[in-house]
Amino acid sequence: MSLLKNKKVIVGVSGGIAAYKSTFLVRLLIKAGAEVKVILTPGAEEFVTPLTLSTLSKNPVYSTFADEEKTWFNHVDIGLWADFMIIAPVTANTLAKLVSGHADNFLLTSYLSAKCPVYLAPAMDLDMYQHPSTQANLNLLQQRGNQIIPAESGELASGLAGQGRMAEPENIIRFIENDLSSKLPLRNKKILITAGPTYEAIDPVRFIGNHSSGKMGYQLAQRALNLGANVVLVSGPTSQKLDHNHLDLIQVTSATQMLDACQKHFSEADVFIASAAVSDYRPKNIATQKIKKSDTEIQIELVKNPDILFEMGLQKTNQVLIGFALETNNEIENAKKKLQKKNLDFIVLNSLQDQGAGFQKDTNRIQIIDQQNNIDSYPLKSKKEVAEDIFDVLLKKMKL
Repeated sequence: MSLLKNKKVIVGVSGGIAAYKSTFLVRLLIKAGAEVKVILTPGAEEFVTPLTLSTLSKNPVYSTFADEEKTWFNHVDIGLWADFMIIAPVTANTLAKLVSGHADNFLLTSYLSAKCPVYLAPAMDLDMYQHPSTQANLNLLQQRGNQIIPAESGELASGLAGQGRMAEPENIIRFIENDLSSKLPLRNKKILITAGPTYEAIDPVRFIGNHSSGKMGYQLAQRALNLGANVVLVSGPTSQKLDHNHLDLIQVTSATQMLDACQKHFSEADVFIASAAVSDYRPKNIATQKIKKSDTEIQIELVKNPDILFEMGLQKTNQVLIGFALETNNEIENAKKKLQKKNLDFIVLNSLQDQGAGFQKDTNRIQIIDQQNNIDSYPLKSKKEVAEDIFDVLLKKMKL
């Protein structure tokens, strides 16, 4: 999954031959999961049609302040709507107007209203690009906080060859993703997360397990990815899905398999979050054939499973360890004991006594207890919001 997923993006297009590339740029943004609104300057309409860009973006294209029915378009609302803005291509004329604060078309007024990051992809002929006034304008816009996507070299519309070509759409996307990633607090951090249940085989068709859906663990993984982390997600059997370029999904079944996967990655992890509901016991002997139904009773001898979180606590060096405690009685007392016994930095407590919390639910109500026994209580929230709360505490702990 791209960092651009669910981002609100304005694509501004000014009037140069490179305007045709805006169609490919919009298509790549939509493919990455972004929501796109396109603004054309009057000159841009001579190179690319609003119909084409409207079809690709799945949104109306703006080029004037009002339509034929005199319905006014609010450039302020559009400017404030965006998570970021791309102007590609930026001609020498538009570049100069951006510097001087001109507001004689819808794109310029939207730019002046925008509070979001702005990326500029200049495109013009070689001599125009190299001219001192153009370079001064680019430097000044960069000093004001705009991100300049350097023009590329190659054959130009004039027949000359050199720097001035608008960056290829794929390179613009890569530039923006790298820039967004560089600003994320968990960039270059490795987060190891366990999720879901474990199943302990009785025979080839039966197992001992629990009702964990894995929803909480997957939301934690998604939040970590959104914050720029490289995530190793060790998941027991679940129907949850997650795909991302920075995700290493390891699917396991049993507690011993989960422990092996965690031990493989723990030494390199900055953070370990144990949200999986690991089975405490497993059958001592696993039948190689399906056990036939015969006697009215059957006895299965159980042995204790490894305590994954306890083992990671013993191996802990500089990692931040976060555990979960699902309790039914003496909740805070039991959670505090687990916090100390397993060498955790903080523990997330939820109770099966709380309506809307627990397994299979889309919501959860938690309390977070730290090493100093400080307790922060949160109201019932979606598991997505709970994951955000947990990472807010984590970021403060890591001073990020």
